[in-house]
Formats: sequence, structure tokens, C-alpha cells
Amino acid sequence: MGTIDSTLAENLRPGAVQPGSAALRELVAAMAAGAPARDRGEADARDAIARVRAARLGVFRVPGAEGGGGATLPQLYELVLDLAEADSNIPHILRNHFAFVEKALRARHLPPYRRWIEVVQAGELFGLGASELGTQNVGDGDGRTRLEPAGRAWRLTGTKYYSTGNLYFDHVIVNAKTPDGRLVGARVSVRQPGVDVRDDWDGIGQRQTASGTTVFTNVEVAPEDVLILADDVKIGHSATFAQLYLTTLIAGILRRIAKDAVALVTGRTRNYYHAVAARPADDPLLQQAVGELQSAAYVAEAAVLNAAATLGDAFDTALAGEPDNALFEEAAQRAAKAKVVIDRLALQSATQLFDVGGASAATQRAQLDRHWRNIRTIASHNPGLYKARALGNHAINGVPLPSAAFF
Repeated sequence: MGTIDSTLAENLRPGAVQPGSAALRELVAAMAAGAPARDRGEADARDAIARVRAARLGVFRVPGAEGGGGATLPQLYELVLDLAEADSNIPHILRNHFAFVEKALRARHLPPYRRWIEVVQAGELFGLGASELGTQNVGDGDGRTRLEPAGRAWRLTGTKYYSTGNLYFDHVIVNAKTPDGRLVGARVSVRQPGVDVRDDWDGIGQRQTASGTTVFTNVEVAPEDVLILADDVKIGHSATFAQLYLTTLIAGILRRIAKDAVALVTGRTRNYYHAVAARPADDPLLQQAVGELQSAAYVAEAAVLNAAATLGDAFDTALAGEPDNALFEEAAQRAAKAKVVIDRLALQSATQLFDVGGASAATQRAQLDRHWRNIRTIASHNPGLYKARALGNHAINGVPLPSAAFF
């Protein structure tokens, strides 16, 4: 039934990559080196995720005394920035795992999480089965996936969509409903019978994230791997972590756009006969455009790290057992404000990049279209206009921000 080896926690491997270390910089550089081939479809993300496993990046937020990287929450978002600059697919793949670890760290007093965090410490990766098609209210937690009793165990049946990264992971936490109407989270192994992870994602961007379909057909689930969600640890604005993570991906892509702009201008030797300067690097119009792109990347990075610092402070209160709801709301506001501006700024920048490169920038071999495609795909996870409206309603009328999924 996809059981977890109880000896995993006794066999922790040392050497988890540390924040700011040379090993971490080497890992990010390796992600960047393989990005062009992956984007062209000449390679997939499996090798990259193998490097992630070898570096034990999955325990980046686990305390150092427990074999983890000991990173703070802001340091995690700094890592996401670096990885997204290198190849935004890789940190996107890891989002559900990092979100799971964040929950498990503050809920390990509950038996399922205590069991699952040991598996994380042993180097395994967790995905998520949450989104379903056909539900009227997206993000309300309801769905058609069922967990039925079967003797001492349970049986899971249902279909989940947008299941980013499950193809590369070891375990999936699946949201389901029992016959008596209780909402649950059930852990299953990706490799056990009845689990079908399909690489059928056909998005215009984030092509290597395997954000496709996961089908569960009569999958056996152990009783100890079922969590009644009513008993789960709850915090206000629980979706802020994942939402800010997505905006941080976009900020990382903006960094790459700014660097690509410099490379395009310095790599050009010709200019138009009616340009301001013969040498592109001396052309004040191109200099201005590059300066605007550099500024956009800086503002985006500053905004997401500012929100991450507040979210880190909020999570620290939760880990201490006394969640500060005001801090969580402030973090949600900052994350939402960052998204509203950064999404638009990034899409504009991805287009402006072509203004500094000339016609050759539009070739397939340059692959510069990937920035716009990836930004547009990530930004579409939750339309910014709904966040802007909620922020405006809060500012004008004092209406609380949405506090559940997708905000």
C-alpha cells in the first residue's frame, strides 16, 4: 500500500546544502547551464531534480540540528529568486514540496505530520493533489475525490489537475472526502498501484513542470496516512506562502530578463543608420531601455523579499505556538500588492527586451520568448485583478481580504 519505511529517520544523510554556501551556488549554476536544452525539449527536468535530491534541497527549511539546511523563510525565497533566474521550471516544480514542509514543521505534533516529516528528512519529496475540474467555486476545497473505508485501510479514487511536480516526486498528499462528508488529506506513494501521474501539461509556458493530471484508482491508503482536515493546524491566510512563491518566480525571471538585455546590447555590433549612435552600447535609447529593465528587476526583488520578511516573522509566531493573525494579514497584503504590480511590470519587461535586441532577438535559437510565456503562465495561476479588487475594497471599506486558497 505504499508504506513508509519506519527506519528512514534513523538513516538521515548528512550534507544538506546550506544557505549562501558554495554548494548552493554550484547547484543554481548547474540549473542555469541545463535550462536552454530543457526549454528546447532536448532534455527534461529529471536530471535537474536528481541534482536537487543529491544536494538535499528538500530539507532546506528543516533545522540544521535535524539534518536540514536550517534556512529562514526569507532565505528560502532568496533561493527561489536565484533558481527562477536560472530556470523558473525547477523552483516551480518544488513549490508544493516546500509548502508541505512549511506546514509539517508547524504541525509535527500531529501523528501524520510527525511520520511524514521523517520521510522529508530522509530526502524524499512530497507533491499535492488538490485542484479539480468541474467545481463551481475554484479553491473552496470541495471535490469529487473519495476516500472509502476498506477493512482496516482506505481506498482512494479521483482525478486531480494542475498537479505540478508529482511526476518527479515520491509522495502525494491528496485532498479527498469520506462517505460521511469529512475532508481529509491522504498520503499515497507516486509508485504504488492505482496512481497514474500523466505528463499531459500543454501550457504555453512552464513546460517542464509536469503540471498535468494525476489519477487515483482504488489506491490503498494506510490508516496512519490519513489526516482529518478539521484536526489540522490552521493559520490565517494560509495561501500566502504559495502565492508569494509564484510572484517570486516571476521576480526571478525579471532578473534574467535584465541580464539578457545587457547581453543583447553588448553583443550587438551593428545599429540602424538612423540610430542615435553607431555602436549599440553607446546608444542612449538602448541604455535607457536596459536601465528600465534593471530597475524593474530591482523593484520586483525588493517587493517579494519585503513580503517574505513579514511572512517569515508571522511563521515564527506560528512555530512558537502563538500565531500572530495581524502579521499574517500584513504578509497577505504585501504579497498581494507585490503580485498586482509585478505581474504587469514583468510582462511589459518581457516585451521590452525585444526592443534592445533587434530582429535577431526573435529567433527560435535565442529562446527569449520563454520569458513572456513563463511569466504569463505563472501569473495566470490567480488573476491579479481579483487581488487588486480585494485590496481596494479593503482600503476603502475595511472588508477583510480573502483568507483561503488562491489569495
